[in-house]
This record gives sequence, C-alpha cells and structure tokens, in this order.
Amino acid sequence: AGIKEIGYRFGSNMTSSVAGFNSTLREGNVTHHEYMQVGKGRDVGLNQISLFEAKIANGNGEQTLSRDIYRLGHRFDFFRMLSCYYTTIGFYFSTMITVWTVYAFLYGRLYLVLSGLDAALATGKRFVHNTPLQVALASESFVQLGFLMALPMMMEIGLERGFRTALSDFVLMQLQLASVFFTFSLGTKTHYYGRTLLHGGAEYRATGRGFVVFHAKFAENYRLYSRSHFVKGIELMILLVVYEIFGQTYRGAITYIFITVSMWFMVGTWLFAPFLFNPSGFEWQKIVDDWTDWNKWISNRGGIGVAPEKSWESWWDKEQGPLRHSGKRGTILEILLALRFFIYQYGLVYHLNITKQYNQSVLVYGFSWVVILVMLLVMKTVSVGRRRFSAEFQLVFRLIKGLIFITFISIIIILTAIAHMTVLDIFVCILAFMPTGWGLLLVSEQRTYISCSPFPSQV
Repeated sequence: AGIKEIGYRFGSNMTSSVAGFNSTLREGNVTHHEYMQVGKGRDVGLNQISLFEAKIANGNGEQTLSRDIYRLGHRFDFFRMLSCYYTTIGFYFSTMITVWTVYAFLYGRLYLVLSGLDAALATGKRFVHNTPLQVALASESFVQLGFLMALPMMMEIGLERGFRTALSDFVLMQLQLASVFFTFSLGTKTHYYGRTLLHGGAEYRATGRGFVVFHAKFAENYRLYSRSHFVKGIELMILLVVYEIFGQTYRGAITYIFITVSMWFMVGTWLFAPFLFNPSGFEWQKIVDDWTDWNKWISNRGGIGVAPEKSWESWWDKEQGPLRHSGKRGTILEILLALRFFIYQYGLVYHLNITKQYNQSVLVYGFSWVVILVMLLVMKTVSVGRRRFSAEFQLVFRLIKGLIFITFISIIIILTAIAHMTVLDIFVCILAFMPTGWGLLLVSEQRTYISCSPFPSQV
C-alpha cells in the first residue's frame, strides 16, 4: 500500500501522515484521491510561499524523526521502502543532500588550496594542460546546472503535447526566472528540514490569503531569510572568493567558469532573489524607506511583550527558540558544524604576505586569536558605552570612538610600512575574521542554551 501526504497545513499534514503510517503498520490500505479541479486559493507571493514551504519542511523533519517511519523501515521490503521513501520524506532528504554536496565540494576545494595540494597539482606534469580532465569537469557542470532534473519534466510535456512545445515551455520558464525561484526554494527546504532534524521545533506558520502585489520591506525579508539564505549565501561566496584568490591555474578559464557558474548562480539567487521578486524592489524611494525602517527595527530594544516585528532582539530570541528544547545530540552536532568557520582563519592567516616568513610557526595562529579577542573587546566596549554614556556624555563618547578609529588606521599604516602588509592582506583578514566571529557566535548560542532550563519561566 502506498503512503501519500494529504493535507497542506502542518497540523493536517502531520495528523494524516501519522494516521497513514499507523494504518499501514496494521496492514491497512491508504487511498489517495486525485481531483482535477479544486476551489481553494493558494499563496502567490514569495514570502507566503517560503512560509508555506518552511512549514511543510518542518513537518517532514518531524516525520523523519518519528517512530512510525522507523518501524516502517524495519518491516518493509526493499521495493516498498523505496515507495515509502519517495512518497514521504525522500524529496526533502534528497534536497538536503544536494546542498550538502555543494558544501562538500567547496570545502574540499578550500582544503586543496590552503594545504598546498592545489599548487602541487598545478606543477605536476600529469595535470598541466590535461584536456580530458578539463572536458570531464566541464561536462559535469551541465548536471550542476539542473538540466538532468529538468529532463523528466521535458519528457512528460513532450509525450503529452510534443517536444517542440516542451522546448518552448522550458525556454519560457527560464525567461520567467523559474530557475531563480526554485533554487531559492531549495535553500528554504534545506534549512528548515535540517534544523528540525537537529533541534525539532516544528510549528504552524500563518501565510495569509491577502493581496500579495505589495512591496515587502527589507526588515521583513531580513527576518524571513537571514539565517536560511543570506548567511549561507555569504558563506558560499567567501569559499568561492578564497578559491579564486589562492587557487592555481592548472585548469583552463572556460573549465573554471563551467565548474563554478552554478555555485555562483546559487549564491546570487540566495542573496538577491527576495529583492528581485519584490514589487518595486529597486525603486530608489522604496530603498531609502526600507533602510530607515530597518535601522529603526535593529536599534529597538527587546523585552517582554515586544513583537519580533518591532525589535531585533525579540526576533533573535524567537529565532533561537528551538535551541531551548534541543537535545544534547543536536547541540553537539550544531557546535561541530560551527567549527567549520574556523577553517577560514586557520588556513588564511598562513597565506598572508606578512606571515610568509613565519608560515611554520604556531604563534601566527595564536596571534590571530589575540587580534580577534581585541576586536571583540573593542566592539563590546563601544556597545556598552553607547547604552550607558552616549546620552549624558555624548561628546566624550564620540571622542573615544574617534580615538579608536585613529588608532586602527595608525596600526594599518605601521603594518604596511614596516611589515609590508598589502591591500590583499587586509581583504584576506576580513575574509578570515568575519566567519570566525560568526562561528564564535554560534558556539556561544549553544553554550547559552545548554545551561538554560527547559521551562520558559526560568529561561
């Protein structure tokens, strides 16, 4: 008997799926009825669709963790297990594996670059001007661009309406930015499905049925896509930039473009799709109003009764809600995943021009941590001073900030003049220290919620 997801709301989705699992375990049958036409309206705005997909991804994450799937997996034969996988959680699991493959590929490239193996390949006779290897890598890019996934759709349209119509529909979809939309949805499904696997916390998300042809403010887009798309897009972009800066040229330019174009497309989609599909997203007056609204939102203090739409602190507290009830396994895995950000710092500090003569010394890595701690201390001091002294001692506080800025510029000038620090070194330091700070923030979140009580009144 096949199992089919029926219902679109999270509650009905979970209830119907669990009921179907239990019925199948008791040797029952679950029927699925197809209707050619229904009257229920659905969302057509990007934000509403993203909320809906987040809700369904959360539900499938909970189904993956359920005991019913575990029992079915032990009782089904191989072919029925394939049917169960395809009709329940398989789509979301395969989507997550697809994104993980991109991460594994880029981190593998980063390891080759920072460890020196990439330079060894560039000088090896077997890899210099190796045309068959470059052709194989270039042909792989067609799979990365998603043509293989679009092939079943074109075959179905071709059998029903003709292959000329299938080709024209495919071209029309690209002109309508369908690839941008579905690549963006890929990040939504992966983030919420993976977060549910680690920490749980599935919930119903109200999408609404309102008039969707309106301009969504930048603060709203930031709240919806900051953790799911923007942060991950910047991470992938840094990986690609680091590989471009320090990578060797044992491959041709055309091959490099074919290999990385799909990843750059994913980065651009995750960073800019919310603005591309936003009505009046590039109108100058709207941009100014959105910037003013975002500054007001991010400056407001949180607290009891303050909605996430009114304060950044309230939104951050709500965003970290699943961590309060996460188990130890999820917390440990989250910490281990956050350690990947320290790879940037460890590898990049030894590729600076001012550290080439000390490239074998562990003191270079230790000094980089001293620089990070000093920067965090300065930022914390400025933050505390802004809250306590900016109102009463405004002039003194501005003088202190000016002194900090002058000191920073003086240090840069001294390092440039004495230690021969270059502009590329400054850029590489930013690429190294920014992800490290984010990794420290993620680890500190887990440490905070480990020590918290699971009861909301005591958190």
